[in-house]
Amino acid sequence: MSEENKNINEGKVKNVIAVVSGKGGVGKSLVTSLLASRMQKDGYKTGILDADITGPSIPKMFGLKEILKGDGKYMFPAQAKNGTKVVSLNLLLEDEEEPVIWRGPIISNIVRQFWEETNWGELDYLFVDMPPGTGDVALTVFQTLPIKGIVVVTSAQELVSMIVQKALNMALKMNIPILGLVENFSYATCPKCDEKIYLFGQGKTELAAEKNNLKVLENIPIDPKISELADKGEIYNYESELFKDAKSFLLP
Repeated sequence: MSEENKNINEGKVKNVIAVVSGKGGVGKSLVTSLLASRMQKDGYKTGILDADITGPSIPKMFGLKEILKGDGKYMFPAQAKNGTKVVSLNLLLEDEEEPVIWRGPIISNIVRQFWEETNWGELDYLFVDMPPGTGDVALTVFQTLPIKGIVVVTSAQELVSMIVQKALNMALKMNIPILGLVENFSYATCPKCDEKIYLFGQGKTELAAEKNNLKVLENIPIDPKISELADKGEIYNYESELFKDAKSFLLP
């Protein structure tokens, strides 16, 4: 890898934000998609690096299927209808349902290439959708990409909050700034009376935030509309007040 390749995005990608958790299934891809869509809607240029190599879901959520193109030197991201740029392994496979059966070092190298060998162009925010856990890929991202901060995703279940603590501790040990917590599956809203129903209880994420001197940035409800739009590849059309204050905690 030449020095020129390594620096292709320097000065062009202003802020790299990783979306992490210590556990799978808590909604990192959803949070990544909603953050990118909100900032794009607010006039910022956004991109998503899908680092969840064995379980990529970002392309489907944004309605992207075309194979990524390159010029022999660099790869170019796909672009969703709302303008968000995306690089994902699923956009390099002929069959999006083909399983990726690779060992950790190969996966980590692919993630590194997604950063070093992709010409992202001018971006205000590049969001990195991380795989679960604190293994090879997390180390690669934290050591290779110029991460400005991380958003940690959790749910109201105490077990999940405990596992998320591992991700927090990893970030602290590697001196990665933690921007705050996002709680997914926070509540459901009764369609008849608009009462909020807290299926998993309340307060666990707030306690975790208080313990670590962090803020709860958002509480995402269980909303069938989210699933509907994600399945249609139109997650960017989700209309809500979620992350309306995102620019207050994302770095300038």
